Amino acid sequence: MFRLLLVFQLHGPGDHPGGDSWFGADKVKHFFIGAFVQSVAYSAVRATGARHQASLVAATGVTAAVSIGKELFDAHTGGTPSFRDLTWDAAGAAGATLLLQHSVR
Repeated sequence: MFRLLLVFQLHGPGDHPGGDSWFGADKVKHFFIGAFVQSVAYSAVRATGARHQASLVAATGVTAAVSIGKELFDAHTGGTPSFRDLTWDAAGAAGATLLLQHSVR
């Protein structure tokens, strides 16, 4: 799991030097990483033979774990953990879920 967090580490400590606004390049990254993790996790679970709905639930758990883990990593390495980052991660995961719901039958 820690290696997965490192793969998705897009920015290091102090990424919010001007404050933690709701909009900005950092939030776009969080949105797309949330969507990416959700879709890759869904595909990985689905490849094991799991049903569609179970795969979505598992993918959501993986995405939440990666997102929360990233913020905990920030908190323990001198970075700035952010509820707003988590919100954008969740929005990306929700967007990917909507696409998966309508594209996979």
